[in-house]
Amino acid sequence: MMKWWREQKWAAGIVLVIRLLLGWQWMTAGFHKLTDGFNAGGFLNNAVANPVLDKGTGELVYPTFTAFVEHFALPNVKLINFMIPLGEFLVGVGLIVGALTTAAAFFGLLMNFMFMFAGTVSTNPWLMLLGMLVLTAGANGGAYGLDRYIRPFTRKLIDRIRHTKPKEPKAGDKPNIKMTPQH
Repeated sequence: MMKWWREQKWAAGIVLVIRLLLGWQWMTAGFHKLTDGFNAGGFLNNAVANPVLDKGTGELVYPTFTAFVEHFALPNVKLINFMIPLGEFLVGVGLIVGALTTAAAFFGLLMNFMFMFAGTVSTNPWLMLLGMLVLTAGANGGAYGLDRYIRPFTRKLIDRIRHTKPKEPKAGDKPNIKMTPQH
């Protein structure tokens, strides 16, 4: 099943439809936050004041996330107010046009998990399910999109970086001579 999902044209077509639906959700959510204004302060304060607790013990379920929100996100709420809308919008655009598709799906999932850790369910489980399908498709997820053109370019760039020639010695450099035993 994984091979089919990652390699077949039919699967790429299914992922295209999923990408478009998922991308639209992300893009419009980010767009509204960018244009209508967005302040995560209330959400973050609520995540600290009412964290997800274990019903039996009353202990924090995600103590590291609560600490992150309290000690990093809240003091840097201006940064969060910028990153969340922009991130949502860019994830949506990436998914819609099929550019850096696996990265877009990954960062969308990361945001979904953060919202879930804060105790917000909403549409996040659906978005996570669809995002996992796109991420699982790997390169096939962007087969019908800009990734078709971006991937060969990035492969060439990576190959160039991996196969760079050693630097030519400059005047005054000590020669690199290896001594080999003679028989």
